[in-house]
Amino acid sequence: MIESPSRSSRPELSGALLTTMAIASGAAVANLYYNQPMLADMGRTFHATATQIGLAATATQIGYAAGMPVFVPLGDFIERRRLVVSLFVAVACSLAAAAMARNLTWLIAASFFIGLTTVIAQIMIPLATELASPEGQGRTIGIILSGVLLGALLARTLSGFVSGHSSWRTMYWIAAAASLVFAVLLQLRLPEIHAHSHITYRQLMRSIWAIVRELPKLRQVSFVAGMFMASFSAFWTTLVFLLETPPYHYGSQTAGLFGVIGAVGASVAPISGRLSDRRSPRFVVRIAIVTVLAAFVVFWEFGYELWGLIIGVILLDAGVQAAQVANQTRVLRLRPDARNRVNTVYMICYFSGGSVGSLVGASVWSRWHWTGVCAAGIAFMLAAFGALLARGPSET
Repeated sequence: MIESPSRSSRPELSGALLTTMAIASGAAVANLYYNQPMLADMGRTFHATATQIGLAATATQIGYAAGMPVFVPLGDFIERRRLVVSLFVAVACSLAAAAMARNLTWLIAASFFIGLTTVIAQIMIPLATELASPEGQGRTIGIILSGVLLGALLARTLSGFVSGHSSWRTMYWIAAAASLVFAVLLQLRLPEIHAHSHITYRQLMRSIWAIVRELPKLRQVSFVAGMFMASFSAFWTTLVFLLETPPYHYGSQTAGLFGVIGAVGASVAPISGRLSDRRSPRFVVRIAIVTVLAAFVVFWEFGYELWGLIIGVILLDAGVQAAQVANQTRVLRLRPDARNRVNTVYMICYFSGGSVGSLVGASVWSRWHWTGVCAAGIAFMLAAFGALLARGPSET
């Protein structure tokens, strides 16, 4: 039996609480992206090729996708604060394991467990949506996702700086300590919010497959989102390799600084959330596809010019962020009584797309270098556009 949450029995979503949830979500998601500017440095440590060390980034994304069905449905099943705090402690242990890696296999395994246990943002987003008023859900998702994108982008800046001045191992130790700090903070600040499902965990997991079968819109939106993440990951996984080649000759620190540039794109999240509320989420997704396609055209034509990379990064991150707000707004409206499970399906597809993008990006870089990366990004976006059209123009 699934009971709808009573708004009168839920805490109010104050501005301070929403900000705390957004910052915590960004800190959790940052764990997925610390490795990207450091891949070249880690590759040198273990004498690995670009394709081999790229498996560390791929394993992190695969772990994140795997963590969705394991942990996120628990948000419909157990008390949310306890779940979030426990996961922050678990990811701290995984980050410490990465810092102590003695070979490439160890690092890849630790990267998988980092992804597996850092799914916290995907518990926060349905929770914030549940606490928000119906007319403000798009705005609420936009604010949380602003924190998520800033965490993803500034993680690269921080890890590039730390790796450039110390080592990639130091970055993982810092991240582990930060995760423990957030575990304590959320234990103190996050209200105790019990779940509203009164079924067994096995029944809860089986219901996920029923939801997938019942909601074709969920399948379509999830695929589109996965293609956005694939293009995003293909770029960020290979950027550090581009910047180490002529004419740039930059290192991990400079690669990380592009996260600051990409953070400009985070400003579109509240705007796209409001536009989703006023117009339609599907309208925002169409704009986002055009924006990301434009980014890869700029990368292709002007990627060996610094100004071209800067403009392309801003366009890419703005488009991906706008699409994420709109797509997640669409799916979280489908089953208000099962938001965590709907979000589980959506995010499995989203980060599966990310793992595909990381793998494809590293592979095409090894064979065709930057041209191959740009072609892959464009192909992912054309697949997203085809899937969007397949549902018909009347769908919102």
